[in-house]
Amino acid sequence: MKQFHELPAPVQGLDRRTFLRQSAVGSGSLLLGIYLQPAGAADAVGKPASLNSVAGFKPNAFISISPLGVVTLVSKQPEIGQGIKTSLPMVIAEELEVDWKDVRIVQGDLDPAYGGQSAGGSTSTPNNYNNFLRLGATARTMLVQAAAQIWQVPVEECVAANSAVHHAATQKTLSYAELASKAAALPVPAADAVKLKDPRNYKLLGTRIGGVDNLAIVTGKPLFGLDVRLPGMLYAVFEKCPAFGGKVISANLDAIKALPGVRDAFVIEGSTNLNGLMPGVAIVAESTWAAFSARRQLKVSWDEGRVVNESWDGFVAQAQTLSRQPGSVQLRKDGDPPAAFAVAAKTLEAAYSYPFISHASIEPQNCSAWFHDGALEIWAPTQNPAAGQNLVSSTLGVPRDKITLHITRSGGGFGRRLSADYIVEAAAIAQRLSAPVKLTWSREDDLRHDHFRAGGFHFLRGALDAKGKLTAWHNHFVTFANRVVRDGKSVLQPGSGASLSGDEFPGRWVANCLLEQTPMECGIPMGPWRAPGSNVFAWVFHSFIDELAHAAGRDPLEFRLELLGKQDVLAGTGERGVPYNVGRMRRVLTEVAQKADWGRKKFPRGQGQGIAFHFSHRGYIAEVAEVTVSRAGALKVDRVVVVSDIGSQIVNPSGAENQVQGSVIDGLGTLMFAELDIQRGRIVQKNFTDYPIIGIADVPPRIEVHFLKTDQPVTGLGEPALPPLAPAVCNAIFAATGKRVRQLPLSRADLTWS
Repeated sequence: MKQFHELPAPVQGLDRRTFLRQSAVGSGSLLLGIYLQPAGAADAVGKPASLNSVAGFKPNAFISISPLGVVTLVSKQPEIGQGIKTSLPMVIAEELEVDWKDVRIVQGDLDPAYGGQSAGGSTSTPNNYNNFLRLGATARTMLVQAAAQIWQVPVEECVAANSAVHHAATQKTLSYAELASKAAALPVPAADAVKLKDPRNYKLLGTRIGGVDNLAIVTGKPLFGLDVRLPGMLYAVFEKCPAFGGKVISANLDAIKALPGVRDAFVIEGSTNLNGLMPGVAIVAESTWAAFSARRQLKVSWDEGRVVNESWDGFVAQAQTLSRQPGSVQLRKDGDPPAAFAVAAKTLEAAYSYPFISHASIEPQNCSAWFHDGALEIWAPTQNPAAGQNLVSSTLGVPRDKITLHITRSGGGFGRRLSADYIVEAAAIAQRLSAPVKLTWSREDDLRHDHFRAGGFHFLRGALDAKGKLTAWHNHFVTFANRVVRDGKSVLQPGSGASLSGDEFPGRWVANCLLEQTPMECGIPMGPWRAPGSNVFAWVFHSFIDELAHAAGRDPLEFRLELLGKQDVLAGTGERGVPYNVGRMRRVLTEVAQKADWGRKKFPRGQGQGIAFHFSHRGYIAEVAEVTVSRAGALKVDRVVVVSDIGSQIVNPSGAENQVQGSVIDGLGTLMFAELDIQRGRIVQKNFTDYPIIGIADVPPRIEVHFLKTDQPVTGLGEPALPPLAPAVCNAIFAATGKRVRQLPLSRADLTWS
């Protein structure tokens, strides 16, 4: 079947799906993969592939060089706007010594030949970087060996550059196109026989490369899940209970089936598993418009279940009650906190809270599925295709090897598309039909049936000695949890990002430290939101640290540096503990202060600077924000300075800057506006009219991005620059107005001053 959307074919007459299938099983021109498997292994998740070869392609998993000199690289990770479809192929191309203009990138489908294919936690780059360098270097080594054999000269005399191999002594050159067949016949060299380039000699890495999909995006070419078109396609909507976990009692199905353009309407029983196939009513029609129109006439009687008794106001009252009790879980206890508080020169208490929020990606959830010949074929904008395949298989009873999943580009994800509920919904609907079907969520569906970032409540105390040094810290974190069955027992499991680690800063740094957590049971589905946990913990902890600095009469930068201490590395403690490179954090903190002229600028009342830092997702980031707050309380963020340490190599400065700038803007929009209210077990907000996102007028006119290149492993950048933004801005607001922000979003705060 012809693929629904095509990138320009690397060779005339070869479509993308054919290439990927044959790159798993064929033989001929040079193809190499990190995961070397027998012929046919890479096609295990799809239908049997044709063994007929296509001239010029003798494939494997990642690299193909055609007789025409076209180098085709497979991008295996989902592209959700983080630029990975460009940056990871750049890593291969660097070591391959290929001219970037000769490269074509295709999106890989879900396939075990590629290894892990999820995109989340800023892991795509660190999990693949070294392997991809080795992949490119192995291909280059074989090309050089092929040229040396043809010329009958020592391999050490041959050099690869610009998609060709050169022999200086004879001034001979052979292009990769000319060498492909010869190289394909050579044995793959052992890993220790392959020499990587000195990073000082990189030509491609560290240069600005535009996104490989940029032209297609700005010219409206089909790339995204919503762009999928298949012959004979039908269109579906799925109505779920407004209250989380509700079930269908009855629906006016006969009336809906009689409407123009409607092909079918039926109840899906589903289950109350918040991460699985929820109960609901499916409507299938000849167009999206017909399906959406019919939905407006759908009448469902619901059993709303017990979650209907839950509300945000109720959670607030419950959290206040729990805060006056000891925490149900003790995460960390160092020293003797009660004694330290008893002898402190000064103590400070504060309560911080933040609401549930939605991912609100611009492309709502959608998925296309086709059940035929006992197999399922799925097209999905997903961050975790394997999770989608597994959920569909376990829910619908279709063997995994009968499920082919095509990964489309996602119009934003931010963690939402790590879940697979919309995928299993589409598959369940398609299983009832004999035609391909596209499920489309409305914006209202997307807001009301998200897997939300959990809200939370932090009740904090800090103690200072006579010299203004922090001597004790106590945080009682009241969080949200779902009840799940684990090992046959019913337990409360905090939502993603709603579980505090005992190592979370400033744990390990304060001699007398008590960290407690109390989960509140709820029926609200929760999931990872960009920089899970860190996106709110940074705001709470670094805002309260700022409060303590001012209470001590200390410069906030000096106070933080003293708190970090002089030890270079602190070992992780506990199950989730990871080492913390204090030296790296001190450096980004001092660098950002220098670049922002910290302490050297005088601000009038109503203007101020704030500083914050955070370690998350392997990145060390510090930020300074400068703000203006009018007497009427209107906020304008004038400037944000960001210094990042994400290792020894910035793969693509263009994409890296984009990620930092996007983190600043995303973090600011979330700080200013994002809030969901919960009443009677349902989300009150409906659309962007009552769930506003940041507009261009609120974007800081100056976002200054700086990277420190350090002798550390390369890591990702999709998330670590977001957490410090909120505390930096709120600390700047205090400097400008004397007002503390302890409740999010900022739209709730009274920032007026006189």
